[in-house]
Amino acid sequence: MDFSEISDSASAGPVPVVAVVGRPNVGKSTLVNRIIGRRQAVVEDVPGVTRDRVPYDAQWSGRRFTVVDTGGWEPDARDRAAAIAAQAEIAVQTADVVVFVVDVTVGATDVDEAAVKMLRRSHKPVILVANKADNASLEMEAVSLWSLGLGEPHPISALHGRSSGDLLDDILAALPSPPPIVEGGPRGPRRVALVGRPNVGKSSLLNKLSKEERAVVDSVAGTTVDPVDSLVEMDGEVWQFVDTAGLRKRVNQASGTEYYASLRTAGAVEAAEVAVVLLDSSEVISEQDQRVLSQVVDAGRALVIAFNKWDLVDADRRIYLDKEIDRELKRIPWAVRVNISAKTGRAVDKLAPALRRALDSWEQRVPTGALNQWLTALTQATPHPVRGGRAPRILFATQAGVAPPRFVLFTTGPLDAGYLRFIERKLREEFGFEGSPIELSVKPRKKTGPGGRGKAHG
Repeated sequence: MDFSEISDSASAGPVPVVAVVGRPNVGKSTLVNRIIGRRQAVVEDVPGVTRDRVPYDAQWSGRRFTVVDTGGWEPDARDRAAAIAAQAEIAVQTADVVVFVVDVTVGATDVDEAAVKMLRRSHKPVILVANKADNASLEMEAVSLWSLGLGEPHPISALHGRSSGDLLDDILAALPSPPPIVEGGPRGPRRVALVGRPNVGKSSLLNKLSKEERAVVDSVAGTTVDPVDSLVEMDGEVWQFVDTAGLRKRVNQASGTEYYASLRTAGAVEAAEVAVVLLDSSEVISEQDQRVLSQVVDAGRALVIAFNKWDLVDADRRIYLDKEIDRELKRIPWAVRVNISAKTGRAVDKLAPALRRALDSWEQRVPTGALNQWLTALTQATPHPVRGGRAPRILFATQAGVAPPRFVLFTTGPLDAGYLRFIERKLREEFGFEGSPIELSVKPRKKTGPGGRGKAHG
């Protein structure tokens, strides 16, 4: 660790520690890999691969913590096994929360019961994990683990990711409360990219919001070249706005100043959490507008569409604009829309609530249980069309991440693109996600061999 990392950690307060412990070969390292979101802890199907306590940085729902992988704990261990067990006990003593892993396919063993006594002596919060619950019937086996006296078992499959999101939610709930985020702290203001084609009023809007001339305003398109970061207070909250150069041409068609302005705009979108795409409501929605919108969606950012110059829109234009929205924006009906006038200040106070709504959706997480209950009912009511004599089935689903929300569907085979769009539409109807793109990916069950049973891989 370098000194910058130490100072960053210090300024954010101590990072809580989660220790993953259990007897040998119950899947601790596989669970650690699932928690940190990458294959880093060494996993082998033999006991004793992990010997020391190994820390990894982890993050979930915006909270950072350290997860510590430990070797298999055994009572009355000798020689090297005793050293491994001692390291595991040190990890327990230094942790804020302990995740105790048991193999649900084996059940509670004498070693597990001895480990429980060690854990009770530590007086640390313990979350009991019933690992290797790869299907519903194995989940039921977890009920027997109540006998360990550690409370409710959490049946999961660390290998496939089944119910891992719910487990992480419970781990966060057991961690000590984070220090309050103060203004200017590590989180900082939410980052907003202000984008749109030239001369739609981006600089005028920024000046109206900041209540001062922060950006050059000119009726000549392309006045703004370099992004100008501005801290703006809206509705009692500080936001970081970037006023970017307009996108007039495709990047590979632009040259000189315009080329670099386009690159900077792309960079601003990538660095932002939410984008406000400004459209000129007095003019038709153009191909340039579509390109800017696509750039934001492709980057996976939360999206607010602000129809500017609303003071220039008469009754006839409103009729045509409604038709244009239906036609040109039909692929992003989920975007939050506001009608404003940067020049007069009309309805600019609606921008902050719109941004919050989009960001809340961007960071929304659906509990795995609720997701699968809803999905089962949906697919039973409207099953996938039959293709080649059979219809693929969705075995289960999990939300793999947020910002933007990412869902993985484990299936018996590939799904039609039309059926995926149907699932996304229904997912939004049920759970919202207004203002945020959603990523849906499909993982078909892999065949183990000719005539063999399939197996889902997470």
